[in-house]
Amino acid sequence: MKLTLPKSLLSLVLMMLVSVAFGQVSITGKVTDKATGDELIGVSILVKGTVLGTITDVQGNFNLEVKSAPPVTLVVSSVGYERIELEVNQSSVRDLKIEMTESMLLGQEVVVSASRVEENILQSPVSIEKMDVIAVQQTPADNYYKGIQYLKGVDVTQSSINFQIVNARGFNSTGNTRFVQLTDGMDTQAPALNFPIGNLNGPSELDVESVEFISGAQSALYGPNAFNGLLRVTSKSAFDYQGFSAFAKVGINHLGADEEAGAPSSPQPMYEMSLRYAKSFNDKFAFKVNFSYMKAEDWYATDYQTDREAQRQGDLPFNPGKDAPNYMGDEAAVNLAILSFSSAWRSLGNPLNNYYSLNGGNTPVNIQDFANNGFLPNQVVSVTPFEEHELIDYGAENIKGNIGLYYRPTDKIELSYLYNAGFGTSIYTGAQRYSLKNFGIQQHRVQAKADNWFLRAYATLENSGDSYITEFYAKRVTDLSISQAPLAIPQDVSVWLGTYGYNYLRYLQNNLGYNPNSNSPADVTQADQIAAYNFAREQTEALYGIDFNSAAGQRILADALEGVVPTGPKFNDQSKLYHAEFQYDFKNEIDFIELLSGASFRLYDLQSNGTIFPDSESNPITIAEYGAYMQGTKRLVEDKVKLIGSIRVDKNQNFNAVWSPRISTVISPVKNHNFRFSYQTGFRNPTTQGQHINLNIISSRLLGGLPANLSRYEIGTNPYLYSLESVDQFAGQIFAGSPAQQQDPAYIGSALALLDPIENFSPVKPEQVKGFELGYKSLINNKLMIDLVGYLNNYDNFIVQQRMRRAALYTTDQAAADADPLLSYNPDPNVAGQPNPFTLLNGTADNTYQVYTNATESINAMGFAGEATYLFPGNYTFGVNYSWNKLNTNGSDDFVFGFNTPEHKFNIKFGNRKLTDDIGFNVVYRWQTDFYWESSFGDGNIPAYGTLDAQVTYKTPIKALVKVGGSNILNDYYIQSIGAPSIGAIFYVSVTFDSMTK
Repeated sequence: MKLTLPKSLLSLVLMMLVSVAFGQVSITGKVTDKATGDELIGVSILVKGTVLGTITDVQGNFNLEVKSAPPVTLVVSSVGYERIELEVNQSSVRDLKIEMTESMLLGQEVVVSASRVEENILQSPVSIEKMDVIAVQQTPADNYYKGIQYLKGVDVTQSSINFQIVNARGFNSTGNTRFVQLTDGMDTQAPALNFPIGNLNGPSELDVESVEFISGAQSALYGPNAFNGLLRVTSKSAFDYQGFSAFAKVGINHLGADEEAGAPSSPQPMYEMSLRYAKSFNDKFAFKVNFSYMKAEDWYATDYQTDREAQRQGDLPFNPGKDAPNYMGDEAAVNLAILSFSSAWRSLGNPLNNYYSLNGGNTPVNIQDFANNGFLPNQVVSVTPFEEHELIDYGAENIKGNIGLYYRPTDKIELSYLYNAGFGTSIYTGAQRYSLKNFGIQQHRVQAKADNWFLRAYATLENSGDSYITEFYAKRVTDLSISQAPLAIPQDVSVWLGTYGYNYLRYLQNNLGYNPNSNSPADVTQADQIAAYNFAREQTEALYGIDFNSAAGQRILADALEGVVPTGPKFNDQSKLYHAEFQYDFKNEIDFIELLSGASFRLYDLQSNGTIFPDSESNPITIAEYGAYMQGTKRLVEDKVKLIGSIRVDKNQNFNAVWSPRISTVISPVKNHNFRFSYQTGFRNPTTQGQHINLNIISSRLLGGLPANLSRYEIGTNPYLYSLESVDQFAGQIFAGSPAQQQDPAYIGSALALLDPIENFSPVKPEQVKGFELGYKSLINNKLMIDLVGYLNNYDNFIVQQRMRRAALYTTDQAAADADPLLSYNPDPNVAGQPNPFTLLNGTADNTYQVYTNATESINAMGFAGEATYLFPGNYTFGVNYSWNKLNTNGSDDFVFGFNTPEHKFNIKFGNRKLTDDIGFNVVYRWQTDFYWESSFGDGNIPAYGTLDAQVTYKTPIKALVKVGGSNILNDYYIQSIGAPSIGAIFYVSVTFDSMTK
């Protein structure tokens, strides 16, 4: 008998036979909202223990084929809904109905970065914060990255409208080398700078799935530089978030800006747009493409009042040597008294006398006698500067893109390639103000991952583009402006300063009638001095000034921007970073303990072409780092006690190995009440610059602290190398003396006694921290979430920089002295080889060094952070968080610590993401106390400030989300660091279209 089966039944039988033969499970189903019955789009259906998963389509349907025998567990998740785990025991399931409950519950987030494995945020062993997709969409900040500042204990510092630096627990800076930021597992630091570059090459708002922020030392799991904390940004999966999405935002800033200080006189437009497309094929292959572009007129930095060199003022009512943060060029300065020692300055008098005699009818100035008789005052004067906006590029721009390719050869393994790139123009404040113009950062990542392991390798490629040092640019503009004067003189800023000194004496002689041979310097009154200073500046500006609106002025601006350090202001940097790491979770092999281990390798390939480091084709510089770690977790007393132990060892080729242990425990006596304690350690290697930099910054040379750099400049071995602080004291006494005293050996000897030789200078080594953290996190009645944490950190080998100057040695060889700045001619053979102390009076990159080393003092910092969030009826949420941070230097004032953190800070949040089915809102008020900022760029007080941010969202019927909002909507301008821009209000309207909107 022949049996014929219906086609549908035949298909079912065959499918069952295949599933038996090959262990396959086949599931189809639909996911709906339990309350409304609406189909849910884009819900993630993941097979637990595998990388296999799918998402629901626009009708809420899904189809899943699993090459495993039943039972299998499905993990069903969607942002804003309660997570479901569903066990399937049959090989074939048809029309599975899954109903999801919308969740407004607090404390339900799953985090990964705290322990490198998934865990509920309530039971994390360390302080951790998270922003999910909804928090990203509904942040009132003008972009999600700035919204990180609403998290407790977080400091966000803006160098530019598109460049923010994140920090926690003190020692904040505009380039934070104590913090690690990972985007999809890749370190986002620029290889030549060693600090994260914010979100300049990170994912756009359309592609961000979550942001996790951990405060405190994390070196036990993440290695070097995870010192103050870690930020982990995860982009959206091409499998889980499919379809087309688009984002556009228009805004304005510079409302009520300080027009008199050079800021725009009217509001300026801001633009941002992003596109994303992702597609999966049979849940085996997927790809995604992202593109983003933003453009805005940057915030203007207009601090022309703060005087970074106030000690130069003396008893005058103003400081002719003033050095304001956002004036460019006034870094070039000279003490007028030093000119009397300069033969070059005396020779400059001849062309100046000729010029002014012909054009002003002035009597030639008797420079020689004025100088010899002490008429040059002991007063520092500086070059007339330019306002920053005249020289820096304030046209902020950022172009970003990424491409991701993903392939699942089996249900257990996913292979992927990811390319991230960011290009644009921004501003960064370091030791100087830098215009990051047309820079670029690219990253390539290949990865294989399973449910319990991953293998990852990536490369970061940096390109400085047309980036330049703004202060150096100002110097070059001044140099070239001298060429416009009708004088046959060298093009150098020292000529400007020499002319100032000449004009000071010219006023004394030709306007006030002083005679150097019949008058005494004591005859010159303060009023006469003030008039002479003002006249000298006015006349020198008239001689060398330029009109930027003229063709000649534009030519000078263009010409001055040409060339790379040390002859021009630009960098030429293409440094690279290569990284590989592996991690394995033994959860499938070991039951009695949760065991995790991993290892990493990193290589820095420094390629600054001699503009930052002493590298070249014949002298390549690389730095290799190795690390390995292990973590064990044991749950006791019916999971009420969780013990975690981690340890990592890291070796940098230039330093000894460093061990980083961490011990944590989480005690949960009752459900949702969790107490935690951890002992954490961290370290940071000296940066690539801290190791190898050799940068001429005109007045000094920045030097890395490795032994090779020290020996090259005889640091620690040359007996005629002195601390710059003691050199300043020596120079002060010399300049204050009369001409006779300046020739008196006894007077000179008393000044020399003030010098402090640099002896036994220590090469730089890693900085370390030991921290203790005690915390409590609870969820009460599913309505009130409380999170409290206190910490105490102790720091050793704190990395600092020490400044020093070297005296030139006398030689009887005139030609040798002319060729070597560190030699000084003297025909007397008895003094050959002895130091010339007067060469200490003038600092240049040839004799003045700023070198990385470590402080000998041990210091500690302590703090507290707390947050409470309450869920009111009707889905209203109210939250407040508070942070307190304090530095204890044990009474040491020997060096600058740069804690740079307000002692008190709080955020107040109020919102409702679902006021109606289509409308939500969010309001945040931030406030912090004033604090003192210390850095190599400048020191000063940062005033207290508060900002109010707000937004309203509306979900349209066509799957578009319209958002109207503003940051700092009260428009109270504030600054966050010395020399930083003044930040005002931003008002914006954005529209987001997502075909997978849920």
